[in-house]
Amino acid sequence: MKTNRYVLWGMTRSTLIHVFLISIALTCLFPIFWMLRCSFMTNETVFVDQSIIPHHLNFGNFAIAWTKGNFAIYFFNSVIYTVCVVTGIVLISSLAAYSLSRLKFPGKNIIFYMFVAAMMIPLPGSFVALFVLMTKLHLVNTRLGYVLCMINVGLSMSILLFKTFFDKMPHELEDAARIDGCGKIGIWWNMAMPFARPAIAVVVIFNSLNVWNEYILATLLLGDSKLMPLQRGIMVFQGANSTDYPVLMAGLTMAAIPIIMVYLAMQKHIVKGLSSGEVLG
Repeated sequence: MKTNRYVLWGMTRSTLIHVFLISIALTCLFPIFWMLRCSFMTNETVFVDQSIIPHHLNFGNFAIAWTKGNFAIYFFNSVIYTVCVVTGIVLISSLAAYSLSRLKFPGKNIIFYMFVAAMMIPLPGSFVALFVLMTKLHLVNTRLGYVLCMINVGLSMSILLFKTFFDKMPHELEDAARIDGCGKIGIWWNMAMPFARPAIAVVVIFNSLNVWNEYILATLLLGDSKLMPLQRGIMVFQGANSTDYPVLMAGLTMAAIPIIMVYLAMQKHIVKGLSSGEVLG
């Protein structure tokens, strides 16, 4: 009797947990569904048609947003910025983390604690210093200046993730690499980086999300519409199409779908990367 009671309680608890989690997931997914639904409607039917799937699908909104809304330029800029920034962060942070983890030199703990302390500073609080620095270097309203600033924004967290991973790497692997004639750079590239693939995946997805969705720094540094990333361009596009909701929703859909696809493709690596220390241990 007690066994049946425990089984019933376990099934009830599991059902309640799943219902709660499903309701949270639906709450998060509904705005995306509503945005996608409105992007296929017309301005006359967007508030009239109450059906889940519109009766008449209008694919022209995407063409209008892509051409007249300059989304082609904004999209291309965001892709360039994301690739350059993420590549720079992975290379610089992995080299720095490997040095802080495996090499011995005076003051390395102080340097590491400075990176950790930098994570406690709110990102908007660092934008003022970055803007002043870029102004003095004459890099305001340039692609290079924006890329350098975004690399700086993502370094602290990435160094912490890589260092935590490299600390767990067995020293025997380095000894074997030295016997084979590898130097420090060779060990980092041939041993540490392949071993850190889960951590690399976490750094890539987190920083890709940050760069793709970044708005404030782009507003401060980039005033030329030809240099604006997607999120900055969306605000300009919204000002010009504030009453054309389907076209605006089509633009937002094009901005959201690529990063959602990247996240879904790499989500399994996030859990693996965050638990990489336990795997190595």
